[in-house]
Amino acid sequence: MVERDRTGGRASTTGRPPAEDAAREGDQRDADDVRDEAGGPLLVWERPEPTDRATPSPLDRDRIVRAAIALADADGLTAVSLRKVAAALDAGPMRLYRYVATKEELLDLMVDAVYAEIHPPDPGDGWRTALRTLAGRTRQAALRHEWFADLLGGRPNLGPHALAHLEAHVAALHGAPGFDDVDTVRDAVGVVRAYLVGAVRMEIAERRAERASGLTKHQRQRATGPYLTRMFATGRYPTLAQVVADATHPNPATTFDTGLDLLLDGIDPDGRTGGRRSGRVAFGPGPTCPAPGRGG
Repeated sequence: MVERDRTGGRASTTGRPPAEDAAREGDQRDADDVRDEAGGPLLVWERPEPTDRATPSPLDRDRIVRAAIALADADGLTAVSLRKVAAALDAGPMRLYRYVATKEELLDLMVDAVYAEIHPPDPGDGWRTALRTLAGRTRQAALRHEWFADLLGGRPNLGPHALAHLEAHVAALHGAPGFDDVDTVRDAVGVVRAYLVGAVRMEIAERRAERASGLTKHQRQRATGPYLTRMFATGRYPTLAQVVADATHPNPATTFDTGLDLLLDGIDPDGRTGGRRSGRVAFGPGPTCPAPGRGG
């Protein structure tokens, strides 16, 4: 038997109050009414933003996204939900569904807002300088918004600023000497972006590990140093022991630039080594791989 609420209406089957169910269903119908030429619903980038009602807490997508980013910057993506964003804006959760249909749409909007912070290189820059500029500025954006790295490399980023970011990569290579073939351009851009995602995620993972443990990288290295000394003394890892003992240990920014230059050397059609390397590859010890006998 179907239960009814106190007003005699049909009870909710979702756990939400019936009035909220009706409001959400109405907002969803409004969103579904806006469709593309093939009859499918428009993505959030193309859907017109509803006109906000006159309330003490006015809303628009920009306010919603900025509030969500503030939550994520403070406490990570686990702190982001439509309900928490609504509370931060002093608005009812159901009002947000008029602007953002799902949490996934909200995450897409947040990612695109960060891409808007990444300014393109100068038009006259050569392809190598342009790619280094884009990579460096993307890394800086990820360090400002660590959660951004968690959303890279997964579902496609199709917002207008994300597309402009990708366009800048492709445009930097298209037509450059040795990059006349579009497949070569595509592959080169894919390799550079793969390096960027991997390097940024690794750096942010180390930052998070430091915060979680309360130990700095050097403190963790000192703690594991005696163990590695004993393992290397077995003679089973002679090459690794030499690398750990003799390699330089640059800061994260230098490590990132060195790796990027090595990659750009590899995709350079002319085979030039135009990277600004110091002459030594940064294979220094990671967060749990100290140089035995060194003080960190």
